[in-house]
Amino acid sequence: MNIIDIALKEDIGSGDITTNFLVPSEQKVKAFIKAKENGIIAGLKIAEQVFKKLDSNIIWKENFKDGDRIKINDIIVNIEGSHKTILTGERTALNFLQRMSGIATETSKFVEAVKGTKAKILDSRKTVPGLRELDKYSIKMGGGINHRMGLYDMVLIKDNHIEIAGGVENAVNQIKEKLKEGIKIEVETKNLEEVKEALVSKVDWIMLDNMSSEMMKEAVNLINGNALTEASGNVSLSKVRGIAETGVDFISVGALTHSVKALDIALYIS
Repeated sequence: MNIIDIALKEDIGSGDITTNFLVPSEQKVKAFIKAKENGIIAGLKIAEQVFKKLDSNIIWKENFKDGDRIKINDIIVNIEGSHKTILTGERTALNFLQRMSGIATETSKFVEAVKGTKAKILDSRKTVPGLRELDKYSIKMGGGINHRMGLYDMVLIKDNHIEIAGGVENAVNQIKEKLKEGIKIEVETKNLEEVKEALVSKVDWIMLDNMSSEMMKEAVNLINGNALTEASGNVSLSKVRGIAETGVDFISVGALTHSVKALDIALYIS
């Protein structure tokens, strides 16, 4: 069962009793989805599939595509078909569309803030369980870049791993003995000594976690292109430019998905 099926089952259950009692089965209507604030749209195909799972005869005409910038009062989509279907699918479709557009919109603000530097905005695994693929797609629509999808496609050695292994070098060496070729290794560091250990271990990425801008800049100079650098830890829109100016390659922002504000989008019957 995919996420759309799960979402519809969660909302509709045994049936939309309000709509079923009030709306004639044969009644057809026109409707539209409208922006109530400025932003970046994302999730249009997901929203379309919500309605078409309920009724394949729904007519869906997009006036924008994912990644487009929308303005308040823009008509994003025109819809025609069963009044019942449109009312029953409305909330689920909007929930996907609003969340995904909210993520894309917030991401675009961070991307704009670091423009002119080398830094790229990166996502994290701080996503709603079950929605990671959609959350990460939304990051891309906002101009960001996806980091690892999960625990299986990249090594990230964090402080707890380092403590168990007895240091950065030990942790990296143990993993390299067993790791499949092609999988990248990243190490989380919190000071310059750990950065030096990571460099000696010849890892692919070095995360600079919760460092001051001064220490981060020193770390970037120390690394000197011998590994990719990622700034992480309590990154806000007001701080991100200063972090980017330290010369890091990537800045990961967990708040893009764990604290996102939904974009205000509504559906109206014509």
